[in-house]
Amino acid sequence: MNVQTFTKENFEKEVLHSQKTVLVDFWAPWCGPCRMVGPIIDEVAGEVGERVKVGKVNVDDEPELAARYGVMSIPTLLVLRDGKVVKNAVGAQSKAQIMDMLS
Repeated sequence: MNVQTFTKENFEKEVLHSQKTVLVDFWAPWCGPCRMVGPIIDEVAGEVGERVKVGKVNVDDEPELAARYGVMSIPTLLVLRDGKVVKNAVGAQSKAQIMDMLS
């Protein structure tokens, strides 16, 4: 499994300065829709791991990161390229929707 955990300690290095496109899943363990999306994120990571870095931010552990990106509802998915958000989606997404975000 290629899903990383992003924290305020590693976010700049792993996400903002990544050479690859990055998919970030803002989630929390108590969130039902997040638990539904989790296995899909794992599957997507397995398929696109060569060209896309995939990781999760637990909003309970990292409220500053959630606030920085204006995350009000979870799950929120962000796609970043060169440190900039290029796509985002709020709410549970299907695998096809997530793959579309990355294309």
